[in-house]
Amino acid sequence: MKAIINIGLKKGVLDSAGKATHHTLDTVGFKNIVQDVRIGKQIIMELNCATKDEAQEQVAKMCEQLLANTVIEDYDILIEE
Repeated sequence: MKAIINIGLKKGVLDSAGKATHHTLDTVGFKNIVQDVRIGKQIIMELNCATKDEAQEQVAKMCEQLLANTVIEDYDILIEE
């Protein structure tokens, strides 16, 4: 079973890397195309779980305890069999 976890800054939290990337895209010719840029991270892991529900529960615990800073970050989990 595979878990795909996308982690990004919550709305309202300044994303300086996203702002810098947006500015650079404008500078190199993509002005008026890109409206906003937010940069995050993706974690892909192989799991040894009996069910999708168990995998979802375990990965959520991992995110809450270690993988995401839940004060400033949101996360989304996709479990694939």
